[in-house]
Amino acid sequence: MLLGVHCSVAGGLINAFDEADALGINTFQIFTKNQRQWKEKVIEPAEGDLFKEKQAHQGVQVTFSHATYLINLASGKPDLLEKSYNAIKGELQRCDALGLAFTVLHPGSAKDLGEEKAIQSIADQINRVFIELPDGTAKIALENTAGQGASIGRSFEQLAAIAERVEEKDRIGFCFDTCHAFAAGYDIRTQAGFEDAMADWDKIIGLEHLICLHLNDSKGDLASHLDRHEHIGYGKLGEEPFRQIMQRFPDVPKVVETPKKDDWDERNLALLRSLAH
Repeated sequence: MLLGVHCSVAGGLINAFDEADALGINTFQIFTKNQRQWKEKVIEPAEGDLFKEKQAHQGVQVTFSHATYLINLASGKPDLLEKSYNAIKGELQRCDALGLAFTVLHPGSAKDLGEEKAIQSIADQINRVFIELPDGTAKIALENTAGQGASIGRSFEQLAAIAERVEEKDRIGFCFDTCHAFAAGYDIRTQAGFEDAMADWDKIIGLEHLICLHLNDSKGDLASHLDRHEHIGYGKLGEEPFRQIMQRFPDVPKVVETPKKDDWDERNLALLRSLAH
Protein backbone atom coordinates (compact mmCIF):
# COMPACT_ATOMS: atom_id res chain seq x y z
CA MET A 1 0.00 0.00 0.00
CA LEU A 2 1.68 3.19 -1.19
CA LEU A 3 0.53 5.88 1.24
CA GLY A 4 2.16 9.04 2.53
CA VAL A 5 2.00 12.82 2.91
CA HIS A 6 3.56 15.95 1.55
CA CYS A 7 6.70 16.10 3.69
CA SER A 8 8.40 19.22 4.98
CA VAL A 9 11.92 19.99 3.74
CA ALA A 10 12.64 22.67 6.32
CA GLY A 11 16.35 22.63 7.04
CA GLY A 12 17.16 20.55 3.95
CA LEU A 13 15.59 18.17 1.45
CA ILE A 14 17.05 15.16 3.22
CA ASN A 15 14.94 15.97 6.30
CA ALA A 16 11.84 14.69 4.49
CA PHE A 17 13.04 11.20 5.32
CA ASP A 18 12.95 11.93 9.05
CA GLU A 19 9.28 12.86 8.79
CA ALA A 20 8.60 9.81 6.61
CA ASP A 21 10.29 7.55 9.16
CA ALA A 22 8.31 9.07 12.05
CA LEU A 23 5.03 8.57 10.17
CA GLY A 24 5.89 5.09 8.87
CA ILE A 25 5.14 5.99 5.25
CA ASN A 26 6.62 4.54 2.07
CA THR A 27 5.93 7.37 -0.39
CA PHE A 28 5.99 11.15 -0.16
CA GLN A 29 5.81 14.42 -2.06
CA ILE A 30 8.09 17.42 -1.49
CA PHE A 31 8.84 20.88 -2.81
CA THR A 32 12.39 20.87 -4.19
CA LYS A 33 12.63 24.68 -3.86
CA ASN A 34 10.67 27.56 -2.39
CA GLN A 35 7.33 27.11 -4.16
CA ARG A 36 6.47 30.81 -3.89
CA GLN A 37 9.61 32.17 -5.55
CA TRP A 38 10.93 32.09 -9.10
CA LYS A 39 14.53 31.71 -8.00
CA GLU A 40 15.81 28.36 -9.21
CA LYS A 41 17.85 25.92 -7.16
CA VAL A 42 20.54 23.56 -8.44
CA ILE A 43 21.01 20.20 -6.72
CA GLU A 44 24.69 19.51 -6.17
CA PRO A 45 25.78 15.93 -6.99
CA ALA A 46 26.62 15.16 -3.35
CA GLU A 47 23.16 16.24 -2.18
CA GLY A 48 21.47 14.22 -4.90
CA ASP A 49 23.51 11.11 -4.13
CA LEU A 50 22.74 11.40 -0.41
CA PHE A 51 19.02 11.74 -1.12
CA LYS A 52 19.01 8.65 -3.33
CA GLU A 53 21.05 6.65 -0.82
CA LYS A 54 18.67 7.61 1.97
CA GLN A 55 15.67 6.53 -0.08
CA ALA A 56 17.22 3.16 -0.89
CA HIS A 57 18.31 2.58 2.71
CA GLN A 58 15.02 3.63 4.30
CA GLY A 59 12.83 1.70 1.87
CA VAL A 60 10.70 4.62 0.69
CA GLN A 61 9.39 3.27 -2.59
CA VAL A 62 8.28 6.35 -4.55
CA THR A 63 9.27 9.98 -4.03
CA PHE A 64 8.07 12.88 -6.16
CA SER A 65 7.72 16.65 -6.14
CA HIS A 66 5.08 19.30 -6.63
CA ALA A 67 6.14 22.04 -9.02
CA THR A 68 5.83 25.69 -7.96
CA TYR A 69 2.34 27.14 -8.04
CA LEU A 70 3.70 30.17 -9.94
CA ILE A 71 4.04 28.23 -13.18
CA ASN A 72 1.59 29.11 -15.96
CA LEU A 73 2.49 27.38 -19.21
CA ALA A 74 -0.60 29.00 -20.78
CA SER A 75 0.38 32.60 -20.10
CA GLY A 76 0.00 35.08 -22.92
CA LYS A 77 2.72 37.24 -21.37
CA PRO A 78 6.10 36.29 -22.90
CA ASP A 79 8.10 37.06 -19.75
CA LEU A 80 5.83 34.98 -17.50
CA LEU A 81 5.74 32.16 -20.04
CA GLU A 82 9.55 32.05 -20.15
CA LYS A 83 9.78 32.11 -16.35
CA SER A 84 7.25 29.26 -16.24
CA TYR A 85 9.18 27.26 -18.81
CA ASN A 86 12.45 27.70 -16.93
CA ALA A 87 10.70 26.70 -13.71
CA ILE A 88 9.34 23.41 -15.04
CA LYS A 89 12.67 22.67 -16.70
CA GLY A 90 14.50 23.33 -13.45
CA GLU A 91 12.01 21.18 -11.56
CA LEU A 92 12.57 18.22 -13.85
CA GLN A 93 16.34 18.64 -13.53
CA ARG A 94 16.08 18.61 -9.74
CA CYS A 95 13.82 15.55 -9.87
CA ASP A 96 16.40 13.69 -11.93
CA ALA A 97 19.24 14.79 -9.62
CA LEU A 98 17.32 13.52 -6.57
CA GLY A 99 15.92 10.38 -8.16
CA LEU A 100 12.32 11.56 -7.91
CA ALA A 101 9.87 9.71 -10.15
CA PHE A 102 7.87 12.73 -11.35
CA THR A 103 6.69 16.23 -10.58
CA VAL A 104 3.02 17.16 -10.16
CA LEU A 105 2.04 20.19 -12.23
CA HIS A 106 -1.00 22.46 -12.27
CA PRO A 107 -1.33 22.99 -16.04
CA GLY A 108 -1.98 26.74 -16.08
CA SER A 109 -4.60 29.45 -16.57
CA ALA A 110 -6.37 30.27 -19.83
CA LYS A 111 -7.31 33.85 -18.97
CA ASP A 112 -4.86 35.35 -21.52
CA LEU A 113 -5.40 33.00 -24.45
CA GLY A 114 -8.72 31.21 -24.10
CA GLU A 115 -9.09 27.47 -23.57
CA GLU A 116 -7.96 26.06 -26.93
CA LYS A 117 -4.86 28.22 -27.30
CA ALA A 118 -4.03 27.71 -23.63
CA ILE A 119 -4.09 23.92 -24.01
CA GLN A 120 -1.86 24.17 -27.08
CA SER A 121 0.57 26.46 -25.25
CA ILE A 122 0.85 24.05 -22.30
CA ALA A 123 1.58 21.15 -24.64
CA ASP A 124 4.06 23.24 -26.64
CA GLN A 125 6.06 24.11 -23.52
CA ILE A 126 6.04 20.50 -22.32
CA ASN A 127 7.27 19.36 -25.74
CA ARG A 128 9.96 22.03 -25.61
CA VAL A 129 11.25 20.95 -22.21
CA PHE A 130 11.31 17.28 -23.17
CA ILE A 131 13.35 18.15 -26.28
CA GLU A 132 15.81 20.14 -24.17
CA LEU A 133 16.08 17.34 -21.60
CA PRO A 134 16.28 14.29 -23.87
CA ASP A 135 17.83 12.05 -21.23
CA GLY A 136 15.47 13.01 -18.41
CA THR A 137 13.71 10.22 -16.55
CA ALA A 138 11.29 12.18 -14.32
CA LYS A 139 7.77 12.49 -15.70
CA ILE A 140 5.31 15.36 -15.52
CA ALA A 141 2.07 14.41 -13.76
CA LEU A 142 -0.70 16.76 -14.89
CA GLU A 143 -3.08 17.41 -11.99
CA ASN A 144 -6.81 18.01 -12.22
CA THR A 145 -7.78 21.40 -10.82
CA ALA A 146 -10.72 22.78 -8.85
CA GLY A 147 -11.64 24.99 -11.81
CA GLN A 148 -11.06 28.30 -10.07
CA GLY A 149 -10.89 31.26 -12.44
CA ALA A 150 -9.75 30.21 -15.89
CA SER A 151 -7.60 27.32 -14.71
CA ILE A 152 -7.02 24.49 -17.16
CA GLY A 153 -7.53 20.97 -15.82
CA ARG A 154 -11.02 21.32 -14.36
CA SER A 155 -12.23 18.53 -16.64
CA PHE A 156 -10.73 15.21 -17.62
CA GLU A 157 -11.21 16.27 -21.24
CA GLN A 158 -8.90 19.27 -20.78
CA LEU A 159 -6.15 17.09 -19.29
CA ALA A 160 -6.52 14.58 -22.11
CA ALA A 161 -6.35 17.36 -24.70
CA ILE A 162 -2.96 18.44 -23.35
CA ALA A 163 -1.62 14.90 -23.37
CA GLU A 164 -2.84 14.30 -26.92
CA ARG A 165 -0.57 17.14 -28.09
CA VAL A 166 2.49 15.94 -26.14
CA GLU A 167 4.85 14.02 -28.40
CA GLU A 168 6.71 11.96 -25.77
CA LYS A 169 3.66 10.40 -24.18
CA ASP A 170 5.68 8.03 -22.01
CA ARG A 171 6.96 11.06 -20.08
CA ILE A 172 3.47 12.24 -19.14
CA GLY A 173 1.20 10.93 -16.39
CA PHE A 174 -1.71 12.23 -14.34
CA CYS A 175 -2.51 13.08 -10.73
CA PHE A 176 -6.08 12.86 -9.40
CA ASP A 177 -6.91 15.19 -6.51
CA THR A 178 -10.13 14.32 -4.66
CA CYS A 179 -10.80 17.85 -3.38
CA HIS A 180 -10.19 19.37 -6.82
CA ALA A 181 -12.41 16.84 -8.57
CA PHE A 182 -15.30 17.47 -6.19
CA ALA A 183 -14.89 21.25 -6.35
CA ALA A 184 -14.84 21.03 -10.14
CA GLY A 185 -18.18 19.21 -10.19
CA TYR A 186 -17.41 15.48 -10.00
CA ASP A 187 -19.65 14.09 -7.26
CA ILE A 188 -17.52 11.31 -5.79
CA ARG A 189 -19.20 11.22 -2.35
CA THR A 190 -20.82 7.82 -2.93
CA GLN A 191 -19.50 4.55 -4.29
CA ALA A 192 -21.70 4.94 -7.38
CA GLY A 193 -20.54 8.51 -7.93
CA PHE A 194 -16.93 7.54 -7.49
CA GLU A 195 -17.29 4.66 -9.92
CA ASP A 196 -18.90 6.97 -12.48
CA ALA A 197 -16.04 9.45 -12.19
CA MET A 198 -13.43 6.72 -12.53
CA ALA A 199 -15.25 5.28 -15.54
CA ASP A 200 -15.12 8.72 -17.15
CA TRP A 201 -11.42 9.04 -16.30
CA ASP A 202 -10.71 5.62 -17.77
CA LYS A 203 -12.58 6.41 -20.98
CA ILE A 204 -11.07 9.87 -21.44
CA ILE A 205 -7.55 9.55 -19.96
CA GLY A 206 -7.01 5.89 -19.10
CA LEU A 207 -6.57 4.54 -15.57
CA GLU A 208 -3.22 3.10 -16.62
CA HIS A 209 -1.91 6.68 -16.81
CA LEU A 210 -2.90 7.51 -13.22
CA ILE A 211 0.45 7.76 -11.41
CA CYS A 212 -0.49 9.73 -8.31
CA LEU A 213 -3.44 10.46 -6.03
CA HIS A 214 -3.85 13.48 -3.75
CA LEU A 215 -6.15 12.53 -0.88
CA ASN A 216 -7.82 15.67 0.45
CA ASP A 217 -11.29 16.30 1.79
CA SER A 218 -12.95 19.53 0.64
CA LYS A 219 -13.99 22.63 2.57
CA GLY A 220 -16.02 23.74 -0.46
CA ASP A 221 -19.24 22.33 -1.84
CA LEU A 222 -19.74 20.37 -5.05
CA ALA A 223 -18.87 22.51 -8.11
CA SER A 224 -17.83 25.40 -5.84
CA HIS A 225 -14.43 25.68 -7.61
CA LEU A 226 -12.95 26.30 -4.16
CA ASP A 227 -9.47 24.81 -3.74
CA ARG A 228 -9.48 24.43 0.04
CA HIS A 229 -8.28 21.14 1.50
CA GLU A 230 -9.77 19.64 4.66
CA HIS A 231 -8.71 16.68 6.79
CA ILE A 232 -10.01 13.28 5.74
CA GLY A 233 -13.63 12.79 6.75
CA TYR A 234 -14.01 16.34 8.10
CA GLY A 235 -15.09 18.05 4.89
CA LYS A 236 -17.85 17.81 2.33
CA LEU A 237 -16.62 14.52 0.87
CA GLY A 238 -16.82 12.26 3.90
CA GLU A 239 -15.04 8.92 4.09
CA GLU A 240 -16.52 6.99 1.15
CA PRO A 241 -14.34 8.24 -1.74
CA PHE A 242 -11.23 7.56 0.33
CA ARG A 243 -12.45 4.04 1.10
CA GLN A 244 -12.88 3.45 -2.63
CA ILE A 245 -9.39 4.75 -3.38
CA MET A 246 -7.67 2.81 -0.62
CA GLN A 247 -9.29 -0.43 -1.77
CA ARG A 248 -9.00 0.10 -5.52
CA PHE A 249 -5.58 1.74 -5.94
CA PRO A 250 -3.14 0.17 -3.46
CA ASP A 251 -0.18 0.42 -5.84
CA VAL A 252 -0.65 4.05 -6.90
CA PRO A 253 1.25 6.56 -4.71
CA LYS A 254 -1.25 8.39 -2.49
CA VAL A 255 -0.39 11.48 -0.44
CA VAL A 256 -2.34 13.69 1.94
CA GLU A 257 -1.95 17.46 1.48
CA THR A 258 -3.95 18.81 4.42
CA PRO A 259 -2.70 21.48 6.87
CA LYS A 260 0.23 20.34 9.00
CA LYS A 261 -0.76 21.04 12.58
CA ASP A 262 -0.68 18.98 15.76
CA ASP A 263 -1.00 15.27 14.96
CA TRP A 264 -3.26 15.56 11.93
CA ASP A 265 -0.92 13.66 9.59
CA GLU A 266 -0.99 10.69 11.95
CA ARG A 267 -4.77 10.89 12.30
CA ASN A 268 -5.38 11.15 8.56
CA LEU A 269 -3.05 8.23 7.82
CA ALA A 270 -4.62 6.06 10.52
CA LEU A 271 -8.10 6.65 9.13
CA LEU A 272 -7.01 5.96 5.58
CA ARG A 273 -5.31 2.72 6.59
CA SER A 274 -8.48 1.62 8.39
CA LEU A 275 -10.48 2.19 5.20
CA ALA A 276 -8.28 -0.17 3.21
CA HIS A 277 -9.97 -3.27 4.63
